[in-house]
Amino acid sequence: MSQHYAAQRGLESCPKNWLAMSKRKRSEYLDLRRPYEPRSPSLVIIGESPPASGKYFYDSTGDLSEPLFTALVKQAGLSPVTKNEGLRELKQKGWVLVDATYQPVNKGHTDLSRRRIIERDYPLLLDDLAKLGCDRLTPLVLIKANVCRILRPKLLEDGFHVLNDSHAIPFPSTGHQNRFHEQFGAILKSTSV
Repeated sequence: MSQHYAAQRGLESCPKNWLAMSKRKRSEYLDLRRPYEPRSPSLVIIGESPPASGKYFYDSTGDLSEPLFTALVKQAGLSPVTKNEGLRELKQKGWVLVDATYQPVNKGHTDLSRRRIIERDYPLLLDDLAKLGCDRLTPLVLIKANVCRILRPKLLEDGFHVLNDSHAIPFPSTGHQNRFHEQFGAILKSTSV
């Protein structure tokens, strides 16, 4: 990939092998998540997509310092020593993270293309929720403003229990960590999760 191409798309800060790392198939992401899926989820957190960097929430070899992982284990009241331990503890708590799409959309996509990809993959999200054993009463929390804007009306129309009313919880990085914790924490306090 040329430097010019990368700079045009805001990808110059990605690792050189980001394209290969982001080429994982949906099934590969789900295979990484499978060992950490609770039998009966008590809380489903829906994020946007795995990042283009190649890092993935359910990659147990990843860093404890990955922003979403760090934020969720803190919200769960956990202090894991390894990422694998933290993922196992989240499983025991009944929490699971699913992505709106398993096509990385955080780099190299316009807002419109992100929206179209998330909308295109909505039936796959519904299938994913069903396979996890989620019923319409399983509490869902949506992370990121675009995910909330796109998916909240669809999920509500399909009868799901979305905990964030009109509050879009920001992704917990680039200065949004405090807002994430305030808003996610407020949602947890208002429910029996």
